[in-house]
Amino acid sequence: MKKRIAIFASGSGSNAQKIMEHFKYSSDAEVAIVLSNNPEAYVLQRADNFEIPTHIFDRHEFYYTDSVVELLKRLNIDLVVLAGFLWLVPQNLLTAFPNKIINIHPALLPKFGGKGMYGDHVHKAVMAAGEEEHGITIHFVNENFDEGEIIYQAKFKIEPGDTLEQIKFKGQQLEHQHYPKVIENLLKKYNH
Repeated sequence: MKKRIAIFASGSGSNAQKIMEHFKYSSDAEVAIVLSNNPEAYVLQRADNFEIPTHIFDRHEFYYTDSVVELLKRLNIDLVVLAGFLWLVPQNLLTAFPNKIINIHPALLPKFGGKGMYGDHVHKAVMAAGEEEHGITIHFVNENFDEGEIIYQAKFKIEPGDTLEQIKFKGQQLEHQHYPKVIENLLKKYNH
């Protein structure tokens, strides 16, 4: 039986793309569904290109009903992967998938995490703080933004004169390189 992954994304979905590519021909795991809170998210088009089903939900469905949890259970999801998903994960989802929800954060947690810390906000804060290194963190998700147990971190040096775009690019390279592999390694530890 292939392990089944659900990806949650709110935007363009470049990490989701890398994950879908990584598992496209895998005999061990597959992306079973892509979910988004944003009907305009480009990630939905990416999923379509891979012929992966999608589900769009709104705030009410996500926070006040069990329909998303029930959908994931019906699909026998083994791992929930957040890839640029901006909403806090509700308790019913955390309860249904204990230690089976992971996120990628574009900084070296516990630094530069928390509410409102996503995308360019993170990189600008890192630049403003004069940090010499920056990186990514892959972590389990709990009820607080960016506070779950850390699974993996990768770092890069910030060179004098690096622009926001350069810093962002270096971070994304690390995300794309490591996130699919970390997911694969985690899934190997889960036995049905």
